Amino acid sequence: MSVCVISVHGERLMPTNRLGKVRHLLKNNKAKIINRHPFTIQLLYDTHTYTQPIELCIDTGYQHIGLSVKSEIKEYFSRQYDLLPDEKSRHDDARKYRRTRRNRLRYRKPRFNNRKKTKPEGWLAPSIRNKANVHIDLIHRFVNVLPVTAIILELGQFDTQLLQAIQEGKPIPEGTDYQHGQQYAIATLREAVLQRDGYKCVFCGRGLKDNAILHIHHAYYWKGRHGDRLDELTTACELCHTAANHQQGGKLYGYDKKMRAFTGAAFMNTVRWYIYQAVKGTVSCQIKITYGAQTKLTRNALKIDKSHVNDAYCMGEFRPADRAGEQHYQKRRRNNRILEKFYDAKHIDIRDGKVKSGAQLSCNRTNRREPRVSEKSLRTYRGQKVSKGRRSIRRQRYTLQPGDIVQFNGQRYKVKGVQNKGTYVAVEGKTPIAMKKVTTIRHINSWVELPA
Repeated sequence: MSVCVISVHGERLMPTNRLGKVRHLLKNNKAKIINRHPFTIQLLYDTHTYTQPIELCIDTGYQHIGLSVKSEIKEYFSRQYDLLPDEKSRHDDARKYRRTRRNRLRYRKPRFNNRKKTKPEGWLAPSIRNKANVHIDLIHRFVNVLPVTAIILELGQFDTQLLQAIQEGKPIPEGTDYQHGQQYAIATLREAVLQRDGYKCVFCGRGLKDNAILHIHHAYYWKGRHGDRLDELTTACELCHTAANHQQGGKLYGYDKKMRAFTGAAFMNTVRWYIYQAVKGTVSCQIKITYGAQTKLTRNALKIDKSHVNDAYCMGEFRPADRAGEQHYQKRRRNNRILEKFYDAKHIDIRDGKVKSGAQLSCNRTNRREPRVSEKSLRTYRGQKVSKGRRSIRRQRYTLQPGDIVQFNGQRYKVKGVQNKGTYVAVEGKTPIAMKKVTTIRHINSWVELPA
């Protein structure tokens, strides 16, 4: 673990791994904590300001972000950030409920400025903009406390414009120098197929975790199509990609399924320049762009396993032998906007004696025209009722939320929730404490570190 250091004058110093010294500085009031993610202290005495070049490498992604902060001799941070998986569905629900509320009004003022044709240039859907802003926020978190000299962004697994130009026989687009190599075109096409299929065989499901050797297969060879287009290629392992399976009646013969969409690639194609422009306008250091195909070539040359943090490590120019321990963070939803929650009734299942909810022992009808009593109904197996159903309505939002840290009688506790209309706070390992007797130390961060 590394600690970021800020001088007394606000200058960004080199991070340190001397945690014992940091602890003594804080205890002797020679430093103070100014940030917890990443953990940052500010010195309260004057010191030198020698720094070394530092690279901040970001392996951007639709669901996972890899981050590596390194100098020529040491890697200081190696982190993976997992984004919220249900961001789009929650935005869809919010839009649905908003429309329902507006339709209940007696008179609804007409709105004509929310159509697509009136949206400004560069507009992004809320769920996409949220994911892009998370990337930007993480970059700013580290740039603000570290003497970063270069930011390297991997804006996509492959360059779709380059692929299209190669397939159509057009000149290669001008850009970074690595795009002009012959090996890059081959690596890009292969990487595109593997990434689309999730690095798994589409016929048996074996992947890299199963030590499978993956091949690029011409899926429509049985139709006489042997082109190198993305929609004609698929992934097959060494056990499926055999001569016998190519014959009529084999596993590969007659394959005719729609290829999976490039969700992650489409996301990066949408937000790549949004992220680049947002970062470029707010930082003073150099910004470089790379693609996943180049990262893979470097990773294979270094002979290290594929992961988001390793991909970030393989970006840039520095390859320090002293690597940092990997840290894994999960995005946490801090604002619970649910005002009403229903707790289902509990019954004892007379078949096995286990406690099950009313939904598990329901009539199972999917249409009101169906009878409640039918062969699908499980209500007949309901035994003794353990608890009845109830509704919980939240009428007030409290200052303390689950995960916050409070202090009571010199001891620190993690908050589980509040009780009795906010008069008591429930903490881990102790009976509820009166709210007026506790002191708030800090509120939980939006990122929760997962155990190693």
